[in-house]
Amino acid sequence: MAALVSGCTAQAVDTDGKAQPPVRISTTKPGDGDGNSDSDGKGAGKGSDKGGEKPAAAPKPPPKTLLDRGASGPQVRELQARLRQIAWLYENPSGTYGASTAAAVKGFQGKRGLPRTGTTDTVTWQKLLGMTHKPTKFELYSGGGIPPSKPDPRCLNGRVLCISKASRTLTWMIDGKAVSTMDVRFGSQYTPTRDGTFEVYWKSRHHVSTLYDTSMPYAMFFSGGQAVHFSSDFAATGYNGASHGCVNVRDEKKIANLFAQVRNGDKVVVYK
Repeated sequence: MAALVSGCTAQAVDTDGKAQPPVRISTTKPGDGDGNSDSDGKGAGKGSDKGGEKPAAAPKPPPKTLLDRGASGPQVRELQARLRQIAWLYENPSGTYGASTAAAVKGFQGKRGLPRTGTTDTVTWQKLLGMTHKPTKFELYSGGGIPPSKPDPRCLNGRVLCISKASRTLTWMIDGKAVSTMDVRFGSQYTPTRDGTFEVYWKSRHHVSTLYDTSMPYAMFFSGGQAVHFSSDFAATGYNGASHGCVNVRDEKKIANLFAQVRNGDKVVVYK
């Protein structure tokens, strides 16, 4: 048998000169070709190439939610006070996470490139902490409602108007028991409310100040021209203003009830 070789094929011719079917001669080595064999000639299977892409990293978990609509408590009040510091919230802190608080948080988030969810998460809270200071007691209760201070010992006997500058409260006490409590404000640094122990010496239901030409309803005088009385300005503007030395009350209904109960000679204690 003779063989004629051409390129990569060989064609055999028998003794009678008839051509036989061509025979292909492989020029590949074991392990070469389509990559399905390893160096030993065994199939390695797909995906065994060590130079392939690495698996994608797991997605970062979303920040943890701290406060959301409907929440209430001291941390909500602090959130609101901090938002007020940077003019994102204009209402007084209430301690309740409502629509206005959510809107303020959403605006704060959008300004800083955070998702505008209106929900306070860990990232939002840290951003806010970095831009504000720890709120004072009066910032937390800028609208009033500070829990009353512990009564001064002078308030524990008899009928007493117990007035605390520390908590900005007046507590009407009889024999050591609190009957009612209300928000109050005091004089400015130039016209301070006097500290000390006094007595109510005059009550004037429809009083008008002749010195300042100002209405002083339900006035109960205790030290010179200084009196406990209702203030419409306090009711309207809150702690943004101050008195000329009097003790202002902003809840007209409460002071009307107090005026009806207090007698001349009842004690007044003003303390820090």
